[in-house]
Amino acid sequence: MDFTTILLIIVYALTTWYLISRFMPVKGLENLRAEQFKERVNQKSRVMLIDVREPHEFKKGHIPTAVNIPLSQLNSRVKEVSPKNDILLYCRSGMRSKQAAKILKKHGFTQMAHLQGGLVTWQGPTKQK
Repeated sequence: MDFTTILLIIVYALTTWYLISRFMPVKGLENLRAEQFKERVNQKSRVMLIDVREPHEFKKGHIPTAVNIPLSQLNSRVKEVSPKNDILLYCRSGMRSKQAAKILKKHGFTQMAHLQGGLVTWQGPTKQK
């Protein structure tokens, strides 16, 4: 095997690992369709709704009662998330909320769900800031 073949194998392996790690389901994360998510949001008690989009996205519209903790800040702001609550996560498409769940899981959170498909699937009210 020459150097180019070895390099291509390594690049292929790393690309495969990256894609699998991004799209694999997060263990312990409930995937909720929009209607299910809406029901959980309306429970009010023991629920913390977290929008993990960036502040400029949050200002354009968000689900009422949501707290904005951007994915980029989640590690440093994890103390703002109460372990006593069921955590509901959402973003624009569902990708960042899955990444947020991975971070929260590393911090010991177990009761989490996210809006499958993200805010683009949400048919409920939104609020602008």
